Amino acid sequence: MNIKISEDALQWFQEEMEAKDGDYIRFHSRYGGSSPFHEGFSIGMNREEPHDIGAEVIVQGIHFYIEKDDLWFFNEHDLFVEVNKELEELQYSYLK
Repeated sequence: MNIKISEDALQWFQEEMEAKDGDYIRFHSRYGGSSPFHEGFSIGMNREEPHDIGAEVIVQGIHFYIEKDDLWFFNEHDLFVEVNKELEELQYSYLK
């Protein structure tokens, strides 16, 4: 599984979360909402130190990752993180 962070998304993390070189941003499953694969679960995101990384990409020194225990949520798809320009918020896509 791969994680892709668009330039706009990187800028969003830097501005909205004040993410900088050396920070860790975790994508995880959370109870509530829905996703293309699991009704009742959606994607969550927060700044958190890793325990057991299952997938990771480092962009400008910022570590974006998913723990091994959360890989099931992505159903063997890659995660693409972009910004919805109309809503000015993160948008997630899952591609095989």
